[in-house]
Amino acid sequence: MTVPAEHGGADVSAETLAEVFRLLAAADASLAQIPQSHFAYVNVIRRQGTGEQQKFFFAELLSGARLGNAQSEAGTKHVQDIRTRLERRPDGAYDLTGVKHYSTGALFAHWIPVLARTADETLHVAYVPRDAPGLAVVDDWDGLGQRTTASGTVRLEGVRVPADRVLPHHLTFEGPQLHGAVAQLLHAAIDAGIAGAALTEAARFVRTESRPWFESGVDSAAEDPLLIQRFGELSLQVRAAKALLGDAARAVDTARADLSDDTAAEASVAVAAAKVLAAQAAVEVSAALFEVAGTRSAADSLNLHRFWRDARTHTLHDPVRWKIQHIGRYVLNRTRPPRHGLL
Repeated sequence: MTVPAEHGGADVSAETLAEVFRLLAAADASLAQIPQSHFAYVNVIRRQGTGEQQKFFFAELLSGARLGNAQSEAGTKHVQDIRTRLERRPDGAYDLTGVKHYSTGALFAHWIPVLARTADETLHVAYVPRDAPGLAVVDDWDGLGQRTTASGTVRLEGVRVPADRVLPHHLTFEGPQLHGAVAQLLHAAIDAGIAGAALTEAARFVRTESRPWFESGVDSAAEDPLLIQRFGELSLQVRAAKALLGDAARAVDTARADLSDDTAAEASVAVAAAKVLAAQAAVEVSAALFEVAGTRSAADSLNLHRFWRDARTHTLHDPVRWKIQHIGRYVLNRTRPPRHGLL
């Protein structure tokens, strides 16, 4: 979908891509999150790949190859404290060694992009075949939500990586960039999709299953004025999340057409706003489903808790409180957001 047109791809807009993810998440949030890293690392190829690297990988993608991810590491100082190493070999290739966690999509991928540091401590992305010797994908993800994302462990023990499969990711952040904005836009789309689906399911349940409270004086739960009020409030959140998602996607498309420090900052802030509101909506609306639907909705066999489980798990990906900080700094003092992959 995002392979450049000159390489035979559809090269769809960010607005289209975000809407695809929102619709996927409304059906199954796990299925929506699995390809999120795919599109993030297609962007790395677009941004930092040489002509030959782009030709090779875009052909792979057009033939159906999927990209996973192996970037996060548990137990380090913070999320950007990457300790996986790329060590140069005498033949010019690299040895790749490390342990990755939360490797969403890796189990289903043909290629696994691995975030690692070289001897000079700069960040690179090594694109490694899923079946490479020394690479093991462990299906040990046990999250309370997003259960089928297979966000488990990737172990790398002296994996040989040819030099032409390594891209200098650190260069992405030396100038105006949209890497973080695009990645976060898709996360926001997932949350917006969860919120919308939870509201739809809540309304269906109240109309068809819930009983009216005896004090309401109405014949069906759907006629209860207090429930009607609550659904109106929840709908405002869902509509606002969808609207900000579209606004953010259009800001990304605008920046792509004319990338500068100013347009990149506008896109980053717009995406941050969408991410904050979508995350809040996903958690609140999915929890409110039980509030409005009543006791029957808590039956485990109905699996209505899937919306809240998925929302609560997915929104932990990165804290929205820091996004609010960056929005405030930008609005009040015109301080541009920092350049990193989470904003």
